[in-house]
Amino acid sequence: MVTAESRETYRFHGFELDVPAYELRREGQPVRLERQPMDLLILLVERRRQLVSRSDIVARLWAKDVFVDVETGVNTAIRKIRQALGDSPEASAFVETVPGKGYRFIAPVEVLPAGNTVPSSLPLAEDRAATAAPAPIGRKHGRLAVGLLTVAALVGGLAIWARLRTGEPPSRMTLAVLPVESLGGDPERAYLAEGLAEDTMAALGQVDPEHVGVIGRTSMMRYRRTTKSLAEIGRELDADYLVESSIQSENGRLRITCKLIRARDQVQVWSESFDREPTTMLGLQRELSAVIAQQIRIRLSPERLDALARRHTRNPDAYDLYLRGRYFMNQLTPATNKRAVEYYERATALDPNYALAWSGIALALGASPINSDVPPREVAPRAREAAERAVRADPNLAEAQTSLGYVHFLLDWNWPAAEAALQRAIALDPTDIRAQITLGHVLSQERRHDEATVVMRRARELEPLNALVHAMSSQMAFQGRDYPRALEHARQSIVLDPEFWIGYMQSGQVYEQLGKPDLALDAFNNAARFSGGNTKAISHRGHVLAGSGRPDEAREILKTLEAVSRERYVPPYALALVHAGLGDGDAAFAWLDRAYEARDVHLIFLTVDPKWDPYRADPRFAALLARCDFMRSAGTETPTR
Repeated sequence: MVTAESRETYRFHGFELDVPAYELRREGQPVRLERQPMDLLILLVERRRQLVSRSDIVARLWAKDVFVDVETGVNTAIRKIRQALGDSPEASAFVETVPGKGYRFIAPVEVLPAGNTVPSSLPLAEDRAATAAPAPIGRKHGRLAVGLLTVAALVGGLAIWARLRTGEPPSRMTLAVLPVESLGGDPERAYLAEGLAEDTMAALGQVDPEHVGVIGRTSMMRYRRTTKSLAEIGRELDADYLVESSIQSENGRLRITCKLIRARDQVQVWSESFDREPTTMLGLQRELSAVIAQQIRIRLSPERLDALARRHTRNPDAYDLYLRGRYFMNQLTPATNKRAVEYYERATALDPNYALAWSGIALALGASPINSDVPPREVAPRAREAAERAVRADPNLAEAQTSLGYVHFLLDWNWPAAEAALQRAIALDPTDIRAQITLGHVLSQERRHDEATVVMRRARELEPLNALVHAMSSQMAFQGRDYPRALEHARQSIVLDPEFWIGYMQSGQVYEQLGKPDLALDAFNNAARFSGGNTKAISHRGHVLAGSGRPDEAREILKTLEAVSRERYVPPYALALVHAGLGDGDAAFAWLDRAYEARDVHLIFLTVDPKWDPYRADPRFAALLARCDFMRSAGTETPTR
């Protein structure tokens, strides 16, 4: 969207921005930059040294009838500009971020006279890719891998990528794996279709993380049964390529069709169909792994190929059970979480060394005290054993390290060990969104808020349309006392999923700190309604009532929690929080002592939550933190921004 007045060529720090040629060059060589980042760079350079607001950027880059997620679209364009220029948001030499306002181009700029440029005759990397057709993959009669789509998409996508890599090295490309369409509407295929798509993302994300980015599962699930065109999806996600697939059952056999489509012009650059019996994948998996090795042997080491081949069990029934378990776990309700564990355990019974299934057990059980008010002491031993079994089965599996880090963080209260495991998970698979979120949480609880902010920014890049990622970004900002940013992320979470209870929890606690109790109470009411009555929403509501001059209503909340506790487990922390709001320190500490005895996972919030600031000077508070012993450096001072 170059304007009529944009006819200059600019030079800055070894770069030339040739607007008439619509090209960015460094030392005469082209630097790949997609349309929207290029238009934004031109805008910033035109208005160098001036503040360019987000609204100005949206008006310039996107037509009014095109959906624009400001948080995602603008941030992604800025990120790609910085990647192209080798810039850093922390120590920028080119693009300065003005928090809450916009951006400013700060590098010295020289305007070149007409004709005094060195245009390049080299084609862009993506144009070279368009001319390189992938070699066809032979079909060999045999039994279908249940995970065939994973490997099929991997072969197709990487064949294109391998050829792209044979020329000048391109910048980072982004792949978006669309939800697999189950043709015929067979509900029995829903778990298989979802599992195949998720496996495709996982495999592609580990191939060349430095140069290939893969949009995460939750963001892509928003396009299930979408009416949007591929062009619209590509623009919204800022993706370079789309993987589109379908699965259909005919006469006891499965037909899986996979296509690789270039997003900028919707050109289909690769397609393949597979007709097989849905029984096993071992023979075909080995065959296709050999094809992958042949196609991308320069970039994929034997170790990485072996890791991809070993992600799953060799037992087809165990794999099927694992897919069913993951399908239910992704639904994020107490009932489906329980069913997920059952399927995972059946998978490990068939294959005791199935690391992915053990990891699933550890994550599902580990999350249950937070999401489902399950007693931590009831699930901690099983979760710990499952995480350890996952790591023993495959220490180089990212998901295994993630589950171990999650258990160390939430249940063992060993934060240094948690950080080490999560850092290893991310090194093994930089696209592991659970590892990114949990690491951000660990760093934030340790009051390393700047580091947590960087990690959560990366998580949002991986999953731009994931409501949980935005909700946890809100939690991290809240704990860092950046309440405006916390509210912004909470609102984005609710926009993405209007019934996501955690988004309402985050907005409620921000409104309380901003002195808006009525808005906070409304948010916590919604959180309670959409969570099915989770005690966190109820106790936070009691804290707000106590602090806003309505102590009698807060005491009614206490009575409700105590009544519920006679029928099922209620985290003692919930009652401690309401007593703290009422200013009853003795009762609050009595309940915190009970929380410690119960290994209540909510005690992790004591290190940073501003609601506990009035009690930080109390010696009992310091003594409790010392007993929890989250890490040796844990202190009791009030966190700073």
